[in-house]
Amino acid sequence: MSNSRPFVLRRSETAVSPERLSMLGDAVFAIAITLLALDITVPEGLHNSEVAHAVREALPAVGAYLLSFAVIGVLWLSQHALFEQVTTVDRPLLYLYFVLLAVVAALPFPTKLLSEYGDTTTATATYAGAIALALALLGAMYLRLLAVPALATPKASPERLRRTVRRSVLHTLIFATSVPLAFVSPGLAKYWWLLPIPVRFLFREPAETAQAPAGEELPGDLSGDTQT
Repeated sequence: MSNSRPFVLRRSETAVSPERLSMLGDAVFAIAITLLALDITVPEGLHNSEVAHAVREALPAVGAYLLSFAVIGVLWLSQHALFEQVTTVDRPLLYLYFVLLAVVAALPFPTKLLSEYGDTTTATATYAGAIALALALLGAMYLRLLAVPALATPKASPERLRRTVRRSVLHTLIFATSVPLAFVSPGLAKYWWLLPIPVRFLFREPAETAQAPAGEELPGDLSGDTQT
C-alpha cells in the first residue's frame, strides 16, 4: 500500500490516501465496539441475593454485544482487506466508505434496541436492516473496484472481485430478507442470521487461487477467513 496514489478532493486541499482512510475507519470501528460494551450494566447497591437475578437480566445485553462485536469485527477485517486492494480512491468510493462508517458508528443503537426488546418485530427488523445496509455498502465498494479497474492494485484480479461481490450480495440478501421475516416471527428471523455460516463454506476460495506466490499475501474478503 506504500505505492498507492492519494485522492485529492480539490487542488487546494490535502490529499486523502487509502492508508489514511483506513486509519479513520480503525478509529470509528474501535469507538463503535467500545460503545457496545457500555450498555452491559447491572443496578448498583444490590443485596447478595439479588446479584444472580441481575446477571440473568443482563444476559440479553451480553448476547447482543457479542453478536454486534462479531459483526463489527467482520466488517473491520473486510474493509482492511478491501483497502489492501485499493491503489486510488475516487469520489464514489470515498462517499460509500463515509456512509459505511456512519452506519457502523450508529450500530450501538440497534444493538441496544435488540438487547432490550429483542422479542419484538421492530427491534429485530431494525437490527437486520442496519446490518444489511452495512454489508451492501461494503459490497458496493468492491463493485466499484470491479467497475473501475484503475482504482485497484494489480493483485486484485477481476475474478476474485466478482466472487467477493457475489458473496456480499448473498449476505446482504440474508439480512434483508430477515426484515419481513421478523414480522412473522422475530425468533425465526434471528435464526435466519446464521445462514452466512454455510454460505462461507459454499464459496470457499479454490485451492489454486487461495495460495499466494512466495513472498506475496493474498488479501481477505467478505466471507473468507474473516467471515462469520
